[in-house]
Amino acid sequence: MSDQGGGKPTYSIGAVARMVVVPVATLRSWEERYGVVVPARSQAGQRLYSRDQLEQLRFLRSMIDEGMSPADAHRLLEQRSPDQDRPASGESRRRLVILLAERDPYAAELSEYFLRTEGYAVTVAFDAASAEAMVDADPPDLTVLEWLISGGAGAVLCRQLKARSDTPILVISSLPLGSLAVEAGADAFLGKPLDPLQFVSTVKDLLGESALTRAGA
Repeated sequence: MSDQGGGKPTYSIGAVARMVVVPVATLRSWEERYGVVVPARSQAGQRLYSRDQLEQLRFLRSMIDEGMSPADAHRLLEQRSPDQDRPASGESRRRLVILLAERDPYAAELSEYFLRTEGYAVTVAFDAASAEAMVDADPPDLTVLEWLISGGAGAVLCRQLKARSDTPILVISSLPLGSLAVEAGADAFLGKPLDPLQFVSTVKDLLGESALTRAGA
């Protein structure tokens, strides 16, 4: 099944495995055996999944959890219309904190507006050193990182943050560097200018159940 109308390849296989709660090896096995959800490949050969494909994998997982075999679940997916979204819990979501590490004050203002409209708490840093210090002082639930912050320090900062914790990182940039972002540890990449709906949807996907559980603690 090809990915039609579901957005650009965005998520690394590691991020998808965490969001769907399926081992990376299983995702690879499903792709090779059934050929239903086939991700795009970066120039470096890394798998990159779209949001529609993420929802398809969530559907497969739910069917298997209900007792269906993987083969039958994949057959059912091929017959299914991909038109369902899962509502998120507004009460929990409002307590989640997002760090926005952005070099452009105007772009930061827009992104912060989109996130606050969805009920997220947002902290903003305009250079890599400040972002790192804010993560140390009060770790966010997700970091949105502009690749060119502090003159191009996004790659180094991404690696440093990912080495400290498994908190999701969404890299954004006007440069076409999705594969480089994933190699640096990013869980997803979006090109600028950001599409508001895709931006918010990606943030919701990356936060996932673990962040919601943490917020409700």
